[in-house]
Amino acid sequence: MILDCAVIGGGPAGLNASLVLGRARRKIILFDDNRPRNAVTSESHGFITRDGIDPQELKRIAQDELRKYPDVRVEKQRVREIQKKEQHFQITMENGDIYQAKKVILATGFKEIMPDVKRVAEFYGNSLFSCPYCDGWELRDQPLAVISENPHAFHMAKIVSNWTDDVIVCTNGRQILSEDEKEILGRKHIHVYEEKILSLIGECGALEEIAFVDGTTVKRTGGFITPEWTQSSPFASALGCARNERGGIDVDQMKQTTIPGVFACGDTLMAGPSQLIIAAGEGSMAGAAVNAALVEESFAEHKKGGKIDAS
Repeated sequence: MILDCAVIGGGPAGLNASLVLGRARRKIILFDDNRPRNAVTSESHGFITRDGIDPQELKRIAQDELRKYPDVRVEKQRVREIQKKEQHFQITMENGDIYQAKKVILATGFKEIMPDVKRVAEFYGNSLFSCPYCDGWELRDQPLAVISENPHAFHMAKIVSNWTDDVIVCTNGRQILSEDEKEILGRKHIHVYEEKILSLIGECGALEEIAFVDGTTVKRTGGFITPEWTQSSPFASALGCARNERGGIDVDQMKQTTIPGVFACGDTLMAGPSQLIIAAGEGSMAGAAVNAALVEESFAEHKKGGKIDAS
């Protein structure tokens, strides 16, 4: 049997795409290896009716809802390869199983590359985060740090100042801010530390201080990081999908990539804030776009066959 669609990735984008397709009576499989980028996160925010939910609990609820639709399957397997055939896509799993699908939705997300700072992994997801809209409220009015090795530090510092008046920027030895940018931040009393960070200091994931190689220490209780992003899977490149300026998969308004039959949604686009509700909305659009494409193809085949439906 050839599936209508294979959805690769079980985060909010892939889950919502699967829901839309299931309700459209499409035969699909959602492949989820359960290796989420936000595995360190215990609470997700900004999703109406689900504010503060554990991401794994959100996934459990979503998968329970998908089970109501008989044509939707969830396979907890890792995809090894996706190949474009003449009339379909062939999906090969790590265990050797092979599936065929008319369409593919890539909702695989991205990987974060953390700044080269000692002990950063201990604090990430506890007192250091990457999205102020997700975690700024919990850190409001605290002494915070923006730790960044890339030019996004300037924008992040301005955004973080929305939640607290006590912000510093740490560039870990990098000269990433212009003099004009440092002057603008200085006017808002945002100090820039360009010295290399020796280590983060604290216990049980709670940041207490930042120590620099020149002996300086600054007390901080949390903050935000601007990690580098990279695709978490090789499928887009292997299929020949074009990339956008940030390295995400390039799509049109209907989430169609530059390869016919391949759609993409969620964090894998690297096109904006990494929030559950945005990813879920993009998944909904991708699911609707796949269904619309299948409908159009069905009508085109009907016309080609010379058949006329009098009804």
